[in-house]
Amino acid sequence: MKHQSKMNPDADTYFSEGCGRCPLGGTPGCKVHKWTEELEQLRSIVLDCGLTEERKWGVPCYTFQKNNVVIIGAFKDYCALSFFKGALLNDAGGILRKPGKNTQSGRIIPFTERKEIAAMETLLKTYIHEAIEVEKAGLKMDFKKNPEPVPEELQDKFEEIPVLKTAFEALTPGRQRGYILHFSGARQSATRKSRIEKCIPKILSGKGLHDR
Repeated sequence: MKHQSKMNPDADTYFSEGCGRCPLGGTPGCKVHKWTEELEQLRSIVLDCGLTEERKWGVPCYTFQKNNVVIIGAFKDYCALSFFKGALLNDAGGILRKPGKNTQSGRIIPFTERKEIAAMETLLKTYIHEAIEVEKAGLKMDFKKNPEPVPEELQDKFEEIPVLKTAFEALTPGRQRGYILHFSGARQSATRKSRIEKCIPKILSGKGLHDR
């Protein structure tokens, strides 16, 4: 195969078995199998741009000098090319989408057919090369720091465990925001407290909500 020398065997597992984060991994019901050909197309395009293929969070992640640039993944209704710092790209083609209303940095390009990807190959490579230039220039996202109010239950826990407050404030703005949204998303105070308790070890370890 044309790109075999650049492929990472560790990432191959994703294409055959999925990310492994849900019970459907390794079964015919895994979403990866719905988009196999499209994902392989995206993989080929990204590798053509000279990025290093790794496997992070169970999915293929492509890096430049150890910095995350893009990932590819399968979802229920589409597969996607996801840019970590998509908000910093020009988006001349108007094809980038925010994966969630609270997302600040990441942007995705969703696909449902092979012909879509084939028709956009040149444009996609332009976006990927621009994302590489963002890393070369050392550009950083200017995250809004905690635009959502810190839940009262978390403030109480900070007073109870001062080192937790120190550890939380040492996290990146994006990680802080992720926790706040997770805690605030619970309607009941008891649920918010439970979520906070479960996350204390991760916060003290300097990890974000979805970090392993």
